[in-house]
Amino acid sequence: MLASRSFHGVLHPPPPHFTRSNRYTLSPSSSSPRSKTTPLLPSSLSIGPLKRRRSSQFCVHAQSESSESTSNAAAQYTQPFSVKIPVGDRHILVETGDMGRQASAAVRVTDGETIVYTTVCLDDVPSEPSDFFPLSVHYQERFSAAGRTSGGFFKREGRARDHEVLICRLIDRPLRPTMLKGFYHETQILSWVLSYDGLHPPDSLAVTAAGIAVALSELPNSKTIAGVRIGLVNDKFIVNPTTKEMEDSELDLLLAGTDSAILMIEGYCNFLPEEKLLQAVEIGQDVVRGICTEVESLVKRCGKPKMLDAIKLPPPELYRHVEEIAGDELVKVLQIKNKIPRRKALSSLEEKVLSILTEIGYVSKDEAFGASERIPDLLDDEDEDEEVVVDGEVDEGDVHIKPVTRKPTPLLFSEVDVKLVFKDVTSKFLRKRIVEESSPANAMIRFKPIGLKFIMMECCAYGFHISEWEGKEVMGETLLRYARLTHNVDYFLEHMAVLSSHVGKLSAHKALAVVTLGDKYMAQRIDNLEGADEYKRFYLQYSFPPSSVGEVGRMGAPSRREIGHGRLAERSLERILPSDDNFPYTIRVESTITESNGSSSMASVCGGCLALQDAGVPLRCSIAGIAMGMVLDTEEFGGDGTPLILSDITGSEDASGDMDFKVAGNEDGITAFQMDIKVGGITLPIMKQALLQAKNGRKHILG
Repeated sequence: MLASRSFHGVLHPPPPHFTRSNRYTLSPSSSSPRSKTTPLLPSSLSIGPLKRRRSSQFCVHAQSESSESTSNAAAQYTQPFSVKIPVGDRHILVETGDMGRQASAAVRVTDGETIVYTTVCLDDVPSEPSDFFPLSVHYQERFSAAGRTSGGFFKREGRARDHEVLICRLIDRPLRPTMLKGFYHETQILSWVLSYDGLHPPDSLAVTAAGIAVALSELPNSKTIAGVRIGLVNDKFIVNPTTKEMEDSELDLLLAGTDSAILMIEGYCNFLPEEKLLQAVEIGQDVVRGICTEVESLVKRCGKPKMLDAIKLPPPELYRHVEEIAGDELVKVLQIKNKIPRRKALSSLEEKVLSILTEIGYVSKDEAFGASERIPDLLDDEDEDEEVVVDGEVDEGDVHIKPVTRKPTPLLFSEVDVKLVFKDVTSKFLRKRIVEESSPANAMIRFKPIGLKFIMMECCAYGFHISEWEGKEVMGETLLRYARLTHNVDYFLEHMAVLSSHVGKLSAHKALAVVTLGDKYMAQRIDNLEGADEYKRFYLQYSFPPSSVGEVGRMGAPSRREIGHGRLAERSLERILPSDDNFPYTIRVESTITESNGSSSMASVCGGCLALQDAGVPLRCSIAGIAMGMVLDTEEFGGDGTPLILSDITGSEDASGDMDFKVAGNEDGITAFQMDIKVGGITLPIMKQALLQAKNGRKHILG
């Protein structure tokens, strides 16, 4: 019972001048004994009504002033707040402080009667330093949100369905670029759909809820993010369209960004021209900017202090040491044209740098030794009995010992720090090489193909051609380098078409596409919140075995990356399929990556299109896909400062570059697109340049 609850071990009768609120916060009462004080928000925020519970009075005797201030600070972050934010032609409601108060932050975001609940939690102890941010995202749609139970054999929600995995990726991708380097506390974002009204989709709402929760939490990040969906119905753009409006929409664009830049876009459209897509992105960016502005006002009222003191970066001196040791050799290693020998040479050079730094005493083998700690003083320079006398107070006979500046002792670095710095230095040298090799003076010579060589390979009961393009490999890209595709197909069991497509250069990127046809009863049944059974007659399944990159890895259920890449390729091809009346078959496409050094999802688009044609599927047209990259700060590497857009990027250019922008379609328009950013975001002019360059690339491939 509340009357028997004891605080600080002392229980006293309730005085008349304090009331107990429903949030365990103390506030002086006014004329009414049931009133309570609520902090005021800026006038731009619309405060929703706060429901009161039955209250009983109590008194807490503070033990000290510090405990009072701690309690008041804790109460500030658990005080319930609600704010309505305009989005398009309606509002979304954001509520915090009344649920999940033991989490670092918890919010509920409501659109119509669709409610998404999101929490952010941080591990108390940092994990080992690594080259990626320790973030995990989990999103779940419980059938109870729509007032129904699962129609499958298992009645309890378990492993995430593909649809939920895709939304997890939508949440993760825009958040990751805003996380500060050097923060190693394990971070987990959990998101549930508590209510679904059948009209307002929860996916864009989940992206916004995660961005708000991160902004309110202790997690140090650079910017607040928000997400929004844009549809196109009757040549009119609609912000956060309903499910019924999306049935007639020519565009499905989900955009996430900050108040000043775009971080992620993903979507599908019906051969929409680049100009229309840019208009949709501009509208979405304006809406996201407005949401972020309102959230920033909310953060000032109830946001928690960021854990900036937990950020641990390698010392700057280590960068200078690594560049001095490995600089010249690193330039030579990056010129190795084949991926596997280049990777082995980089690994060997890293071990060499680590060995040299260990020999000269800069690397500590002690795992617990901090990266920036100095060697402790083992011996005192002065005698403990001697006393330092302040100037002006010296008498005759006193010994005046002036402080002696100690000689700086060398820093000790950990092995992890050395590896992290070596990777950063390698990326810096690679970016410099991209900028230097992409100058207009060298472009015509660098990318001129020498010739084509065809090899016939036997595999099981069918054969296929592999094309090899011989030429000088470099890291830079221009419009003169595009995919080369060849194929030769045999039919297997009358329903299977096999294709090997080479997208990239030097035979370093290949996808094996297989098409299988079945009757309508072989369609895939999908459980969803809508209630009505959904049957998919076309699906593309993407597989990325570790052997495709010459590594040893886990084999089992498809990873989130495989599910995401497969869905992108699937939606790219969906627009060119015949109707059920003209082709009443279930179509399955399997894309297995056999060699990877570029965009394997776009290889799956090209290979899948050719395999469908060879299987006899009457497609409406042919489409192709290409991946674009970018180096933003070109002035640092001798460029003119203009962002450098790269076409048909390789794996190393993707890893060291600032953008991965995949675009699929034909000469007339776009069917699917996906963009991820590794920096603080890009602007519309940069996106326009990338889209136009991708259009020229698609034309070249289709030709």
